[in-house]
Amino acid sequence: MAGFDDDAVPDGVPPDDRPWGRAEQAEAFDAIGDRYDEAFPTKSSQLEAGEWLAGALPAGSRVLDLGCGTGMPTARQLVDAGHHVVGVDLSAGILELARRNVPEGEYLQADIAHLPPGPPLEPGGFDGVAAFFSLLMLRRSEIPETLRAVHALLAPGGLLALSMVEADVDDVPIPFLGHTIRVSGYLQDDLREIVTDAGFEVIKEDAYTYAPATTDVPPERQIYLCCRRV
Repeated sequence: MAGFDDDAVPDGVPPDDRPWGRAEQAEAFDAIGDRYDEAFPTKSSQLEAGEWLAGALPAGSRVLDLGCGTGMPTARQLVDAGHHVVGVDLSAGILELARRNVPEGEYLQADIAHLPPGPPLEPGGFDGVAAFFSLLMLRRSEIPETLRAVHALLAPGGLLALSMVEADVDDVPIPFLGHTIRVSGYLQDDLREIVTDAGFEVIKEDAYTYAPATTDVPPERQIYLCCRRV
């Protein structure tokens, strides 16, 4: 694994003082590319949560896709529903795929734990936020503050749809599609508490067991929360 290189970190991403950090995380997803979608070809639960968000928002809403990945399926789903999507991701390679898959979207390369101030991320500038499996890429110490930043980006009464893999872990390395990534997680009750403490009302809550289409990634329990800013 390559060492940490300040020059490899995109604008808006602060230096990471760990010996293994954000630059390596981005490198892993640059290399994985569209193999991510191949490993997770069926995303019915994510589509269901995305459908809730798309349908509950007023027509033409501005929606932040936090950790947008390749744009599939969420950015595509939101754009097709008539919303304007701003996608944020750390991986330059993944963002190139998102631009190709959903060219109608607007994209920003940034660390979701340290979102750069100013356009296109104006306070109160979004009606909705989708954060599907993106918070798990952060350290636990970063997740509450990231949720508070999301709260500030949402207009009053704005909606948040998020998901995480249920696991009682903090910043642990795991093998993932031939690479190493670091992940964090919570048990379901703890995740709900973190989200409500950040200023959200949980409107709907679901959990599902999911088996990826590859033996490289084990089955997992996925938690989905549909929330409103209060």
